[in-house]
Amino acid sequence: MSATIAARTVQAGRNRLKKTRGIAYGALARQRLDVYAPRNGKARAILLFLYGGGWVSGHRWYYPLFGHTFAQRGLTCVVPDYHLYPQARFPSFVDDAALAFKWVHDHADELGGSDLPIFVMGHSAGAHISALMALDPSYLGAHGLSPAAIKGVIGLAGPYSLNPLKWPGVKDIFAPSASAPHSARPIKLARAGAPPMLLLHGARDRIAKADASVNFALALTEAGSDARAKIYPGLGHFEIIACFLWGWRWRASVLADSEAFIAERQAQT
Repeated sequence: MSATIAARTVQAGRNRLKKTRGIAYGALARQRLDVYAPRNGKARAILLFLYGGGWVSGHRWYYPLFGHTFAQRGLTCVVPDYHLYPQARFPSFVDDAALAFKWVHDHADELGGSDLPIFVMGHSAGAHISALMALDPSYLGAHGLSPAAIKGVIGLAGPYSLNPLKWPGVKDIFAPSASAPHSARPIKLARAGAPPMLLLHGARDRIAKADASVNFALALTEAGSDARAKIYPGLGHFEIIACFLWGWRWRASVLADSEAFIAERQAQT
């Protein structure tokens, strides 16, 4: 592990993990990330997690329990911040995600092994960002990478089919895309050869309805990519992310399904 990372590493006692906070993946203030890794350094995969918040709120500090959950299961979990509106507009937050992915790719050896598969998971706005990064080659292409570097995408309650220019609450965030209105719509970017995607959604989601995942999965499969959606009865927009935590796991198999997807993709390597 490099001196830069090791200097900020905190041993997490009985939790059998290492957490490293505030690592710069870029030059700007919001371009910082936290790393949660198995203490023995033997990870079986790397997970880049992009949180939600409607592109206007959120912070990596809110997700230590989430990071712990995956580190305790043998995955290195990386949680970056990214720029938010009104300080930034589309596509700045997708550019940040791609830069964070580049950092993970370049530091994979320190995160558990240079040959480890890298998965991307996102919730809500983070799922939207994850899908755009996986489908539009220009984001990773700016860093000499391609979407093929993403072993798989796990989307949680993503608004994949929204037309942001018709949503009053987010129209200003995506105004720069007016000249290319579909550039911010994952469902319109469905293509063959995209990274495999597992799209998880709660049936009671009133913010980004479950049809978004169902229709996005259908568009991807019809285009020739590997994608499937799973809808959980009784879950809303925020419960789906809570189901990764100990006291909520009985509600739905979100964690088990995510782990199974990762294991399945690794077996196909």
